[in-house]
Amino acid sequence: MSQAALTMPPLKHLIGNNRRWAEAIQAERPGFFQQLTAQQSPRYLWIGCSDSRVPANEIVDLMPGELFVHRNVANVVVHTDLNCLSVLQYAVDVLKVEHVIVVGHYGCGGVRAAWQAKPLGLVDNWLRHVQDVAERHRELLAQLPDEHAITDRLCELNVIEQVRHVARTTIVQDAWARGQPVTLHGWVYALDNGLVNDLKLAADTQAALEANLRAALARYDAAAPSL
Repeated sequence: MSQAALTMPPLKHLIGNNRRWAEAIQAERPGFFQQLTAQQSPRYLWIGCSDSRVPANEIVDLMPGELFVHRNVANVVVHTDLNCLSVLQYAVDVLKVEHVIVVGHYGCGGVRAAWQAKPLGLVDNWLRHVQDVAERHRELLAQLPDEHAITDRLCELNVIEQVRHVARTTIVQDAWARGQPVTLHGWVYALDNGLVNDLKLAADTQAALEANLRAALARYDAAAPSL
C-alpha cells in the first residue's frame, strides 16, 4: 500500500455523503438535529433483518427519532439473546413504545440459507432457529411447488413464530399485566416492489394474539399444525 493511500482519509466518499445529507435535512427541517438531541420518543419498535436492502425508517417514511430499531440476521427473537431483549425492554419500559413490529422480507438470505442447510460457519448456529420453524411446518412447506415459494412462505412463517416469541417474553407479559398498551404486529417486506405485507397478527393481549396466529396459519392450509 502506498504512502498516499495511507494518508488519505478512510471512506472519504461516505463522509461526503454524510455532509450532504445533514445539510439537506437541515435545509428541509430547520432545527431538526437540535430537536433530536432533546429527547427520543418513538411510538414504534421495529425488529427486522440486518439485510442492507431493508432500510427500516425509509420503508415506513419516518424520520430518525420516530422509529426504534433492532436488527439481526433473519429477524429472530430468541429468549436467551440479551441484545434483542435489552432493546425490547428499553423500548417497552423506558420509551413506552405502543407498537412492536417484527418485519421479515421476501428473498431473505438467512431464511434461504436455513432452508438449504448449507454450512456457512458460525451463523449456522443462529439460523438453527429458523430451521426449527421450517421443521415445525415441514408438511405445510412441502405442499409448495418450488424453492422460491417455499422460502417466501418460510419468511412469513418465521415472522409468525418470532411475533409469538416476543409475546412470550417477560417484558411484554409484564406490560400487558399492568395494562400498558403494547400491540404486536407481523409484516413481511417485498424487495421487488417496496410494499409491506401485513400478516394480520395485530394484538394487544395474549388471547387475541394466539387467535390471530391460528387464523394466519389456517389461511395457508387447513391442515396447518396447531399452536
